[in-house]
Amino acid sequence: SVFTMLRNVARSAAVFARQAKFPGTATQAQPVAGGVFAVQTRWKSVGPAASAKTVSDEMLKKLGSLSTQALVDGLWVMGWPPSQIEGARALGKGMKMAGRAVTVRMVPQRPDITADKPAGMDSPEYDAFEQATPNEVICISSVGPWESVGGDIKFLRLQQLKVGGLVTDGSVRDTDILLEYGFPVFSHSTTAKQGPAAMQPWEANGVIECGGVVVRPGDAIVGDQDGVVVVPAAVAQEVYDIAHSREVIEGIIKEQLEKEKCPPGKYYPFVSGKIKPDSHLAKLLDSKGIKY
Repeated sequence: SVFTMLRNVARSAAVFARQAKFPGTATQAQPVAGGVFAVQTRWKSVGPAASAKTVSDEMLKKLGSLSTQALVDGLWVMGWPPSQIEGARALGKGMKMAGRAVTVRMVPQRPDITADKPAGMDSPEYDAFEQATPNEVICISSVGPWESVGGDIKFLRLQQLKVGGLVTDGSVRDTDILLEYGFPVFSHSTTAKQGPAAMQPWEANGVIECGGVVVRPGDAIVGDQDGVVVVPAAVAQEVYDIAHSREVIEGIIKEQLEKEKCPPGKYYPFVSGKIKPDSHLAKLLDSKGIKY
């Protein structure tokens, strides 16, 4: 009706007036009753997806040289939340990877989601794939551990791009072919199920939760036979320093235990930065000239 149209025009004018007064707002067209669009205010309340700090190729190489256990320990010493993606295991024996995260968020299947999301080559997961290089790892958050995030046809593109790897808290299909592709794959399990029946890709390179761990685009992702660890880009250097120091100290402890053939409790466990000067471990490290 004419009344409805005038009311919507009035609403739009009010919004533009408010935006002029408060520059921190943005506008977005939203449908209203009767199919008429009105401009509504949307505050910019979403933080940046990626950290201001970045992980260099050199740092990736350093982090990849360490075990996932050492990296978990490093984050634990710093008081950060758990960092291992629960349930993500290597698809093949001996698989290792280290790369910056390129994320994909899945959402449960719903007809309007399927209709509204970008289709074809513009679909979010393919957008993410094209951003990946040999120093990137695709991280996909699934809606469930047994749901498929993809298989041979979808992930052929990752093989062509020679990506650093793939990790998901869901499952993958076409296992034999994925193993032939040669890039590292870490998943909860494998499945023959189709993914689109349960979920749809909704966002590329946003903040996701994968296996109970927060992943931001650009975080370092390191995987080995014990699992996959997320090293936040914001503290990558600090984590490396602690983790590397722990690996050096643990190597010395193991070497000493092989010589002494004594109970490990003489030297182990230890807390980085809190080794007592009069302890057996401190004396051992002093004899080796190792700072602790």
